[in-house]
Amino acid sequence: MGFWVFSKYFINFPIFFNEQLLRALVFSLIFTREKKFIYIFMMARPLDYSRWDHIEVSDDEDETHPNVDTQSLFRWRHQARVDRMEEQKKERQDFERGSLDTKRKLEEARKKLEGLSACAEAETKEEVEAQVLKLQMEMSELQKQEKEWKEKEEELSKKEKLTPWNVDTLSKDKWEKTVINKKPAKKTEATEEEKEEMQRTFVEKNEKLCKKFGMFKKYDDSMQFLTDHPELVCDECANYLAIWCINLQVEEKTGLMEQVAHQTIIMQYILELAKSLDADPRACVKPFFSRIKTADKQYTDAFTDELESFKVRVRGRAEARIERAMKEAEEEERQKRLGPGGLDPVEVFESLPQVLKDCFEKQNIPMLQQAITELPEEDARYHMKRCVDSGLWVPNANDNKPTEEKPVEEEEEVYEKVPDDDVD
Repeated sequence: MGFWVFSKYFINFPIFFNEQLLRALVFSLIFTREKKFIYIFMMARPLDYSRWDHIEVSDDEDETHPNVDTQSLFRWRHQARVDRMEEQKKERQDFERGSLDTKRKLEEARKKLEGLSACAEAETKEEVEAQVLKLQMEMSELQKQEKEWKEKEEELSKKEKLTPWNVDTLSKDKWEKTVINKKPAKKTEATEEEKEEMQRTFVEKNEKLCKKFGMFKKYDDSMQFLTDHPELVCDECANYLAIWCINLQVEEKTGLMEQVAHQTIIMQYILELAKSLDADPRACVKPFFSRIKTADKQYTDAFTDELESFKVRVRGRAEARIERAMKEAEEEERQKRLGPGGLDPVEVFESLPQVLKDCFEKQNIPMLQQAITELPEEDARYHMKRCVDSGLWVPNANDNKPTEEKPVEEEEEVYEKVPDDDVD
C-alpha cells in the first residue's frame, strides 16, 4: 500500500485529484516527535467486484436470436436453475443427515466403551477384551466416516461458493413480518326503540350546544366549535338540527330556518365524508372545512344544490305537519259534537232536503211536522232517524225538562190589635 506524506507547511498547496482517486484515498493525521503534524494519504484497497461478473439473471438475457422464443427460453433457464438449486439443497440435506448420524453412532460407541470399563469386574476378562476390540474397530470406522464427511462439507462449501448468484440468492431476508389489516366487525344496527332512546339521551345532554352550533355563520367558527365539542359530530346531532328546521318552518320563522338548514347540511357532509373514507366522523371535521373553504365551483355548486333541496324538503314536511295538525283538530272537534248515534250533526244537516233545512234553521216545530208529513214515509223515517242520531232532533225534549216549580208566596204576618188599656 503506497502513501504520500505532506508537511503541514504544504497543506495549502493546491492538489488536484479526480473523483475516483479521492474515493480511493484515506486521510490520516499523525503527530511526530518533532511536535509537527503530518498529513498522510494512504491508498485504500479497491473493492472487489468480481463476484458480480457471473450472475445467472442479468440484462444480457434480453438479447436473444430472433428465431428463438425469448419467453420460452427464459422459462427453460429458470426451470433448469430451480432444478439445480433443488439438487444442491437435497445434497446439503443428505450431508447433514449422514454427518449427524455418524456423530451419533460415534458418541454411542464411546459411551459403550466407557460402560465396559466400568463393569469389567462383573464379566470375564476375555469377553471384555473382545467387546472392547470390536468397539474400537467400530469407532475407527466411524472416525474415518466422520473425516470423509468433513471433506465432503468442504467440497460442498467450495461448490456453493463457486455457484453463480441469481435472483433467489443475491440477498436473504433478515426478518419478515406479515400484518393483515382486518376491518373491525360492524356493529349490529340498533332497533327503532334503541335509536329513539339514544336520540332522547343525546338531546337531553347536548340540546343547548346543538342550538349554539346552528347559529354559527362562519366556517371557522363552526370548525372550532366542533373541534372543541367532538361529541356533536354524530347522526343524532344531524337529526336534531333537521327536526329543529321543520319546527321553525311550522312557526313561520323562515330566516332562522334557512340558517339552521345550512349548518345541518354541513353536519351531513361531514358524516358522509366519514362514511366514504370509513373513518371516525370526528377526524373528518378539519378536512371538510379545509376543502369547503378552498373548493372549486363544482363542489360549492353541489353543496348549494343540496342545501336548497333540503330547504324544499323542510317546507314540504312543515306543510304536511300543519295539515295533519289541522285535520287532527277538526277530528277532535267533530268527535266532540257527535250525537248519541255517533253521527256528525253538521254532516247530517248538509245531507237534509232543503225543506227540512229551512225548518231547522228557523227552529219552527209546526213547520217541521208539516214538512215531515209531506215527505214520503221512507224518506221521512230515514232523515228523522239521522237527525235523532246526530242530536239535531231530540224527541220528547219537553218530558226531559225539569218541571218549573212555582215560587212560594211569602205569607204576611198577622198582627192582633192591642187594646189601648194594655199599652199603658
